[in-house]
Amino acid sequence: MKFRHSIFFCALSGALFSGAVSAQTLSEAVDRAIKSNPEVLMDASRRLASDEQINQARGGYRPRVDLSAGLGSEWSDNTATQPGSDTLFRRESALTLSQMLYDGAATKSQVERGEAMVRSAAYRVAGTSEDVALRVVAAYLEVARRQEQRDLTRANLAAHERVFEQIKLRTDSGIGRRADLDQTQARLALAQANLVAADAALRDATIQFRRIVGEMPNAVARPENPQGVPASEDEAVSIALGNHPLFNSAEADIDAAKAQTRATESLLRPRVDLQLGTDWNNNLDGVHYRNNDAYAMVRFKYNLYNGGTDQARVAESRIQEMQAAEALNNTLRLIEESTRLSWSSLLAAGDSLPKMKERVAASEKTREAYANQFIIGQRTLLDLLDSENELYTARQSYLDGQYVELLARYRLLANMGKLLATLGVAPREEARVGSSSGS
Repeated sequence: MKFRHSIFFCALSGALFSGAVSAQTLSEAVDRAIKSNPEVLMDASRRLASDEQINQARGGYRPRVDLSAGLGSEWSDNTATQPGSDTLFRRESALTLSQMLYDGAATKSQVERGEAMVRSAAYRVAGTSEDVALRVVAAYLEVARRQEQRDLTRANLAAHERVFEQIKLRTDSGIGRRADLDQTQARLALAQANLVAADAALRDATIQFRRIVGEMPNAVARPENPQGVPASEDEAVSIALGNHPLFNSAEADIDAAKAQTRATESLLRPRVDLQLGTDWNNNLDGVHYRNNDAYAMVRFKYNLYNGGTDQARVAESRIQEMQAAEALNNTLRLIEESTRLSWSSLLAAGDSLPKMKERVAASEKTREAYANQFIIGQRTLLDLLDSENELYTARQSYLDGQYVELLARYRLLANMGKLLATLGVAPREEARVGSSSGS
């Protein structure tokens, strides 16, 4: 009964992954994840926030208008109120317009810093998108691999069932031995357990897929080998170092750090502002009168000493430049290491596949030979089961090897920053350098 339930589940899940819904391509799964994955969306929000930082910095070029007003009771004891004191109802208001004429290039540097931060954030969106896309590829391939493994397990179970029925028939008729039947039944139970485990592994793979993509997989199928894999390891590394979004992001971080240093150095320079203002005051300092005025001034301000704080800020900014440069060096090393490891994995998988394929071919010949020898009495049904198990194991290993090699190709493309382009998936708008609109 348990076995029948397992077969029913297999048939049901097979229907769910085939004709019940339209097939879902790898590109569609990646596109879905890029639009909905929280990690990508968080970086996209940071990019949009960086756009607003530029707007904040550009505000330094524009005039500033301040309006102030106040009223209340004022007690005064001064020469104007002698020989006593006086309490008057004081009213005051002022309107001031200030326009920066020179600030030591602080505003210009802050705008440049903001622009560099936008580039860094945009490249980071692209880098996170490549990383998430690779995880989608891995999850997609895992679902496809588990489906094919389940099919192999089903075929292996069917072979065991045929042999079991043959041995049971021989045993019931008195020709076969009871021990052979018991051993075959044990192997049949193992084959049934393998199918249950294959179903569980497929369910786990679909859950992992949903976590990354945001929806359950629909009729997943093994994709073709991707195009664009370079001919040599050095070529792959060269492309990765020149194209990977995280490398470009680290370069932009250096530009931002340099701009921040220039902005900090402006603290050591004077500041010049144009100010236009007017005041409307009544009853100031105990005098019963109106005091209205208007002025136009060019104001010069230059801090001569503030305890060395500004010099320390400049020194801090220069050290942060060094930190950004070392972060770039570290990013270069990580990209190169990851690319070379992916290339090594691709070579190893490619070298092992022919041997695995030979093993499958040899196992198929062995099974066929054992079947022919069984007909003439040179092999037992248990020999047939042994050959069937060997073929099942060989096919599983070959299947795993094919998917390892396929994933290595996609991983190499991700290392080079070309996975989305290869899949034909458009990047998010926030990943485009020079664009500030949302997705």
